[in-house]
Amino acid sequence: MSDQPLKIALAGGGAFGAKHVNALKRIEGVEVAAIVSSTPESARKFADEHGVGRGVGSLEEVLADDSIDAVILATPTQLHASQTIATLRAGKHVQVEIPLADSLEDAEEVLRVQQESGLVGMVGHTRRFNPSHQWVHNKITAGELTIQQMDVQTFFFRRENKNALGQPRSWTDHLLWHHAAHTVDLFAYQAGSPIVKANAIQGPIHPELGIAMDMSIQLQAENGAICTLSLSFNNDGPLGTFFRYIGDTGTYIARYDDLVNGKEEEIDVSDVDVSMDGIELQDREFVAAIREGREPNASIAQVLPCYRVLHELEQQVDPDREAHA
Repeated sequence: MSDQPLKIALAGGGAFGAKHVNALKRIEGVEVAAIVSSTPESARKFADEHGVGRGVGSLEEVLADDSIDAVILATPTQLHASQTIATLRAGKHVQVEIPLADSLEDAEEVLRVQQESGLVGMVGHTRRFNPSHQWVHNKITAGELTIQQMDVQTFFFRRENKNALGQPRSWTDHLLWHHAAHTVDLFAYQAGSPIVKANAIQGPIHPELGIAMDMSIQLQAENGAICTLSLSFNNDGPLGTFFRYIGDTGTYIARYDDLVNGKEEEIDVSDVDVSMDGIELQDREFVAAIREGREPNASIAQVLPCYRVLHELEQQVDPDREAHA
């Protein structure tokens, strides 16, 4: 495989699909071999826009192609588990965008299939790769910082069912099973300790979308570190996720790839990794794990504890979900 380009198919022609295409183009020895979208027409349009030679309307067509080495899934959340399993069973390495699944049962089944296959299985927990969070992680692993508390805000304005580009969605996003997954995983990763306590409350259910638009989550790690997470689809700006790390030797605030200290003094993170693009760094890890035959950072096994916590939180806010799903 080292003498030939690694051929990766991308499923999903939305906002994150575009991020992955652009990232993969910057990785040496990688070819985006096909785009999969909901229809052949939309796939070809997306492929043409991004300089990819092939667009197809079904994942099955790509999975039957022996020339494809791996697949990145940037598809609707409800398809993640089944498509990841199908990709692994077709003998292809897979990276699935966050979340791995929208139920613990499905997440555990994906892990079982991945371990049985021996293939690389990775989940897009991008916060592990953003240079701002890497900078903090490096201080932690060097013994220069211990997390005492994380205070996190995940705020969007999504009172209509639209994606990050303002386009109508065919599926409904979820504060717990998507957006909280970023922080639940990152907190345990940065604290270096498993989560042992988790509490959640949620606001009113939106009458059309059928989901809670506001949520508050408390977490505690085994080593005593705590995390408070506030999430909202009702917030009319500023938008995004903002992380405040309160440590024993300093306070740091990460706003995606920007990092400042507690006094709002900028910290240069440009030399943390080979790129400032967290998606590119995530994709580079996926490619490197395939080439080196190793477990990637954010492997399915590594992130599964996050989904166990999400399941526990769901039992608190919506204990009848499985009964009426």
